[in-house]
Amino acid sequence: MNAIPEPGFSGNDYLAWEVWQSGKHEYLAGEIFGMAGAGDAHVTISLNVASHLKTLTRGTPCRTYIADMKLRVEEADAFFYPDVFVTCDPRDQSTVNWKAHARLVVEVLSDSTAGYDRGRKFQNYRLLDSLQEYVLIDPEARTVDVFRRAEHGNWVLHPYQGADTAEFQSLECRVPLDLIFEDVPASQIELHSEDTRPAERVPPIHT
Repeated sequence: MNAIPEPGFSGNDYLAWEVWQSGKHEYLAGEIFGMAGAGDAHVTISLNVASHLKTLTRGTPCRTYIADMKLRVEEADAFFYPDVFVTCDPRDQSTVNWKAHARLVVEVLSDSTAGYDRGRKFQNYRLLDSLQEYVLIDPEARTVDVFRRAEHGNWVLHPYQGADTAEFQSLECRVPLDLIFEDVPASQIELHSEDTRPAERVPPIHT
């Protein structure tokens, strides 16, 4: 993901610009990245996870968001659209169009985004003091990698596959992989890399 910085284009500029766009864009330190629509497998997995987390956190201060809610990483000067994230911080109730204190973030991988989600994006997400777990779901391999914050800021990988049940300690809950991949037949996985979100830079328009 290479992009040319846009001099002087701030996060506030991005928020004002994004309101008027027909599609979604992510922002990183003056760079704008367009997002293509997601395929059936991607959407189904995201919905499965979000629905289950919503049920498990009902009656708690935690709120689950999916796809269209922006997550701000202030230290990286960034706004992302995670596939799913959960915040339990009351400060996030005061912002309508974005949140900033996610406890858990979930990204569903595709061929076009896997390297970015595992690398630069994870690097930026780690700047969130509130973040306790980062979850990467691979539809093709049907695996779930949970990166959990440990002592001294280290992140430890907890991989799950097959008939495992993924543990999300940040929310004190467990989610069977069968539920995560429910209604996603193998025939849909072949379309996954074509239909998900390749990122390309879009030059912002100044008015």
